[in-house]
Amino acid sequence: MQTVAVLSLKGGVGKTTVVLGLASAALRRGARTLVVDLDPQCNATATLDPAETEATLADVLETPRPSVIRDAIAPSAWGDDVDVLVGSEEVETLNDPDPGARRLEKLGRALAELKTMLAEDELPYQLVLLDCPPSLGRLTRSALVAAQGALLVTEPTMYAVSGAQRAFEAVSDTRDQHNPNLMAIGVVVNKVRSHSYEHQFRIAELRETFGSLVMPVALPDRLAVQQAQGACLPIHQWHTPGAREVSLAFNLLLARVLRSGRRGRHQAIDWPDDDDAEAAEA
Repeated sequence: MQTVAVLSLKGGVGKTTVVLGLASAALRRGARTLVVDLDPQCNATATLDPAETEATLADVLETPRPSVIRDAIAPSAWGDDVDVLVGSEEVETLNDPDPGARRLEKLGRALAELKTMLAEDELPYQLVLLDCPPSLGRLTRSALVAAQGALLVTEPTMYAVSGAQRAFEAVSDTRDQHNPNLMAIGVVVNKVRSHSYEHQFRIAELRETFGSLVMPVALPDRLAVQQAQGACLPIHQWHTPGAREVSLAFNLLLARVLRSGRRGRHQAIDWPDDDDAEAAEA
């Protein structure tokens, strides 16, 4: 079970878009995926459109028992291979700026409990995506403590680049203090307009700051992303030229994420092959 926290410390850069795009690419690939909606805005939950549950992530963070975890997870409307640990506006009340170590560990304990539960009677999740809020409180810190990898999302703008730098510092601090297995997978540049001089300047700035951590594939700014989200559909099922362009980018991004998992300590993940994406990524 590869667990990836998707974060930025600036709002509006498209963290949820990246989470949903990766979930869509994993669905296309036939991999069972869980989306954990840590953002109080609950946009990922809204787009994945699960049935109503008896519990939410807020209950899991307070009481990470098997019965509560089961009650907070539901199949998405996308298909059987994508489930949601349902978000709630109530998690905002739990987002302490300076939580203790025991509270930070509750999400990780819940995911470990879930892995044990699924091993007994169901197929395990191959990918768990943690959709973080744009702040560095308990919710984002809990995701970093629970994750094996961190994916930083930014736009090619001055303020977003600054947010990516602060997010990278948070990843480093969490690795030093709480989670030595945490790895920065890379920096995803979202909403790119290829003919914009400002965007190209900021991408060059990111490469100067982060080097090879900047993903070789950027996500283009296409209206199809908002259209698919509004229709509660995976981007791979929104059949327009813009959607196909974005879908290919997410296929390549997922291939890079999977390669990072193979390099880590947790390598026993049986992923269906996607020769086209991995050939293009290579």
